[in-house]
Amino acid sequence: MDFRLSEEQREFVNVVRKVCQKEFAPRAIKYLDGTWPAENMQRLAEIGVLGMAVPVAYGGSGLGILDTVLVLEEIGKVCYVTAMAVLGEVGVQCRIISTYAPESIKKKILPRVATGDAILAICMTEPNAGTDVPNYTTNTAVKGERVVVNGRKTLISRADLAEMFVVFTRVDSVPGAAGIGCVLVPGGVKGFVAEAKYHTMGGEYLCEVQFNDVELPLENLLIRDHGLKRLMSAFNTQRCLNPAICLGLAEGALEASLQYLRERPAFGHPIGDFQGLRWKAADMYIQIEAARGLLYRAAVSGEQFPDPTLAAMAKIYCNEMSIRVTSEAIQIHGGYGFTDEYAVSRFFRGTRYGSLGGGTTETLRNLVGKKLVEEMDLATGVLGMGMY
Repeated sequence: MDFRLSEEQREFVNVVRKVCQKEFAPRAIKYLDGTWPAENMQRLAEIGVLGMAVPVAYGGSGLGILDTVLVLEEIGKVCYVTAMAVLGEVGVQCRIISTYAPESIKKKILPRVATGDAILAICMTEPNAGTDVPNYTTNTAVKGERVVVNGRKTLISRADLAEMFVVFTRVDSVPGAAGIGCVLVPGGVKGFVAEAKYHTMGGEYLCEVQFNDVELPLENLLIRDHGLKRLMSAFNTQRCLNPAICLGLAEGALEASLQYLRERPAFGHPIGDFQGLRWKAADMYIQIEAARGLLYRAAVSGEQFPDPTLAAMAKIYCNEMSIRVTSEAIQIHGGYGFTDEYAVSRFFRGTRYGSLGGGTTETLRNLVGKKLVEEMDLATGVLGMGMY
């Protein structure tokens, strides 16, 4: 197994890192009030980040999931709000469009995503159903060459800004998992309402979205019959990108803590001279490296979308690891760590989202447990599960 990055990957990550550290870190605090990081997004478009998930034919670079993980990790080290904004452009919604949308829609929207001129959003969660996708009530009725969308979604990122929405929907009121499909809804179309309703502890605003007899061309119905399996397969991408941000937040917290350990004096010495604090730093780093190994392996596990079990395990571990590491970083900083002015406070608040979005860690444990109990070959053990 070769765990080294290619020279091209290293060069791209270094470019992103320099931009993040020099330009994004100094202004990260101003996005706590929910301000959209427009200047950061434009800068990332200029260096090719926003086109990573866009195929070359539509003006992007068509990079793989590992490349996207590496970039989100670097952005997460300095600014959670910007990392989440980028996730909306390089994540599952862009990949669903590039995989399932007709050519006319791809040509219209994907080049604008790559240049930073079009913001995407995904609509999954409903007021009474989050992870429980088969019980979504938003419905798209097919009427000849048109479709009509009705329903409500909640806790939606960027809904007050997005140009295009990838909406998980029931189709023709078919019940259960068999009825789940996907429709593409342009922002601002008649009957569409988005309200920025919730301000999060990480700094983002989340919205409530309503579809009131939204009428669209039939081609906007991207996935129609028995789409849940295809949609959730694509969604495994998100289960690598969400933890990439968590990994970056943990790394940013460790980097800030190491600087503080070297500079903060106590009892005539830098506090990093004390064994107890060195052990804290060591444990933080060990957990980060364990998470990195799981995540990178999951990111390269599939040709198009990641292996669902590996993605689930990576997400669980990265989500929970980042909470532990960022919390320890606050402890190292003492009272300063509890203030907005020190980045570790912002890292801790941002990372708390990880285990909630993209499938809760409890739900993903069920997925991993099912794989183990029902599918492991007792003769070959875990190596026989096909993940090596």
